[in-house]
Amino acid sequence: MSLVDNAVYVGGRRHSEPAGLEQTYAALRQSGGMAWIGLYRPDHAEIASVAREFDIHALAVEDTVKAHQRPKLERYGDVLFTVLRPARYLDDEERVEFGELHVFLGPSVVVTVRHAESPDLARVRQRMEAAPDLLRLGPEAVLYAILDEVVDEYGPVVAGLENDIDEIEDQLFAGDPAVSRRIYELLREVMAFQRATHPLLGMLAGLEAGADTYGVDDELRRHLRDVQDHVVRVVERADGFRGLLQNALTVNATIVAERQNEEVRAMTAASLVQNEEVKKISAWAAILFAPTLVGTVYGMNFDHMPELAWRWGYPAAVGLMVLGSVVLFAFFRSRKWL
Repeated sequence: MSLVDNAVYVGGRRHSEPAGLEQTYAALRQSGGMAWIGLYRPDHAEIASVAREFDIHALAVEDTVKAHQRPKLERYGDVLFTVLRPARYLDDEERVEFGELHVFLGPSVVVTVRHAESPDLARVRQRMEAAPDLLRLGPEAVLYAILDEVVDEYGPVVAGLENDIDEIEDQLFAGDPAVSRRIYELLREVMAFQRATHPLLGMLAGLEAGADTYGVDDELRRHLRDVQDHVVRVVERADGFRGLLQNALTVNATIVAERQNEEVRAMTAASLVQNEEVKKISAWAAILFAPTLVGTVYGMNFDHMPELAWRWGYPAAVGLMVLGSVVLFAFFRSRKWL
């Protein structure tokens, strides 16, 4: 059922609980009180019925049917249309879930249209019914209570995001390779949270500016200013979170670059050591090649080799081997290959 709760209030107290929308319209005309209609993901026919009865503009109806609207405050004649983006922090999944709430305020009616589980409007209704003096102030008092509930539900979200950022800082300096992805995902959630909260400042300022024009009670105006103070704190915290995460991305990039530089330096050092070893091996190979060449030539045993019959042939060959080796050794030593 899309009709979650439905009541007509007279003098700040629940007067009747009609079973359907048509009965609500009739009871409102008869009592002259205020109707509070709570809908959850209604279909087009239900929205159209409410729009016809309370003269809601077609553009506001279209926004409500399509949903996925940004937070805003728009007035169509006597009807004030408000879009809010409540949020709640899911501990198990460590993420923020955003909802969408549309509120229509007329001279004697409040229509709330929820497109998600939050906020808990049942709690708002119970709170207002427990304070009839406040509820007696009319639809604007209900809007205040809804705003207050939405902003209060931002508190656990702020605490959850702050805890996630603390964990990210630990991961960042522990060298966790998965931290980059987590920072990016959390930054995206913080930006979505900013889009949900930042417009509230302008919306509350607009309500304050129009308070005199629409005769909003002074006590109710003080309550709205209190909500505005809470919104300012939430917005400042969200801005701070975004700055911290952007700095974390920069620091992470620096750490990754330093780690890569260290790896490159280590590889370069290993390459240099390897080059030195190759030089030594090449030098000794060249030194050993000299006597091997001489020995190979005189090991051919050709018949016509004058040196084979020469008395000093053997000492000369050995001397040539030694001399060649010494010369090469001295040469490579001078080049610091050995």
